[in-house]
Amino acid sequence: MTMDSAPARHTGQGGTGPSGGSAYAPAPPAASRRSGAAIHPPRGPRAAGQARPAVRPRRARRRDGVAPLLTTDALATAATAAALPALGPVPQAAAPAVLLLAAAQAALHAQAGLYRPRLAPSALLELPALAGRAAVLWCAAAAVLAAAGPGQALRWSLLLGAVCLQAVLTCAGRGAVHMLRRRAALRRPLSTLVVGPAEGAGAVSAALHGRPEYGLRPVGIADTGAPADGEGGPLPVLATHEDVRRAVIQNSVRHAVFTRPPEADERTASLVRLFHDHGCRLWLADPAGTAKVTGMRVAQPADQLWGYAVQPLLPRPARPVERFAKRGIDSLLAALALLAAAPVMGACALAVRISDGPGVIFRQERVGLYGRPFTLLKFRTLRADEHESATRWTVAGDRRMSPIGSFLRKSSLDELPQLWNVVRGDMSLVGPRPERPFFVAKFSSVHPGYEARHRMPVGITGLAQINGLRGDTSIEDRARFDNHYIDTWSLWQDLWILARTAASFFRFRLGGS
Repeated sequence: MTMDSAPARHTGQGGTGPSGGSAYAPAPPAASRRSGAAIHPPRGPRAAGQARPAVRPRRARRRDGVAPLLTTDALATAATAAALPALGPVPQAAAPAVLLLAAAQAALHAQAGLYRPRLAPSALLELPALAGRAAVLWCAAAAVLAAAGPGQALRWSLLLGAVCLQAVLTCAGRGAVHMLRRRAALRRPLSTLVVGPAEGAGAVSAALHGRPEYGLRPVGIADTGAPADGEGGPLPVLATHEDVRRAVIQNSVRHAVFTRPPEADERTASLVRLFHDHGCRLWLADPAGTAKVTGMRVAQPADQLWGYAVQPLLPRPARPVERFAKRGIDSLLAALALLAAAPVMGACALAVRISDGPGVIFRQERVGLYGRPFTLLKFRTLRADEHESATRWTVAGDRRMSPIGSFLRKSSLDELPQLWNVVRGDMSLVGPRPERPFFVAKFSSVHPGYEARHRMPVGITGLAQINGLRGDTSIEDRARFDNHYIDTWSLWQDLWILARTAASFFRFRLGGS
């Protein structure tokens, strides 16, 4: 039986936790002055070392949704099309062709970031982008009409008038939407946590407190590096992950403003998952003016919070269309691979049956997307009792392993049955490697970034594996690679990882190692 065909050593630098990896001693609960954001002890005890189960991120209702802007843009396009006869003679086929091409306006605006959340939106600042997209839209309409017939071409004066009119109407409509949102923000500000070192976080929270038109009411400062008695002026300083979690729940926090990129510190990065789980919107405000975001999409044009550069943090895995495409590609490729590998799997099964007796397939509980358990399938390479298979880290070098089992492990052929897990939807072809619940709880308590790996479906191979993080390697390094893969995820990156995995397999076969 194999415990894990691609295990990782739980070693690192610094202090040693229960897994032997680097750890930091959690600070005791912050003792600070109490305000409207008082933090109370948890209602129920939780066993020491028990990892908090991951939950599916939920969407919170927000007043800055895209529906009003989409409606405004659509109305502006319809009004422009209706006004074409007043601007000049219109070809007979112009109206239906223009209305059909106008449906592309939403895609053009989305590509320009015109539907992304902003703290200080301005329709006038958006006007150049709006005019440019209107020009593209109407030039495309004119090209279609000209291709349909020489008599259908739009005159240059009519084309220019349509572009100008749509830009003005769209700008006016968006200005009205932004004004209504500012009024709503003044009436009903949303609870907000500022995350980062006390000095910069205090400046940002003071700006939010003094400028209520942003609609963000600061209720606390989350500084996991602060001492236990830290204070942030009138706001409590939350020094531990558990303090932050209780504050989010008790104050119905809907926004989190980071004062430095979350990936700059693993303790800060661990809060991203917490906020995401509770439906919070994430922002990066840069008091120093030097922060850069990697693996995040950035809003354009630039946004500001009382002079501080600010941008939304939008994790790439939230893209539903591409996630659906990833699932479709996984199912198709896994089904084809099962058919192609059927003779090899049959030979492996026969070899295991002859060498180790009955029980060819080994089943083991693993943790998948959002912390949900599933049953992982492998070819059996070693016989062990249930407790040993669930809690023993690695069986590399175990003398009980037969030559067949050793070969299957070294060649990764023991993982071929996991293609069925992919077809079933338990796993993906590419993603963080799934781990047993015992070790998930253990590593999550030592490495704050480890739990965040479950934002993405687990996979047979991944970025960590193709970079040599197999066998007895660092858990800290592995979690860092996995989270980087998630933050920068794309379909092309998945295909690249699959190609690298196939190349390494063929190198093994040709080298005979």
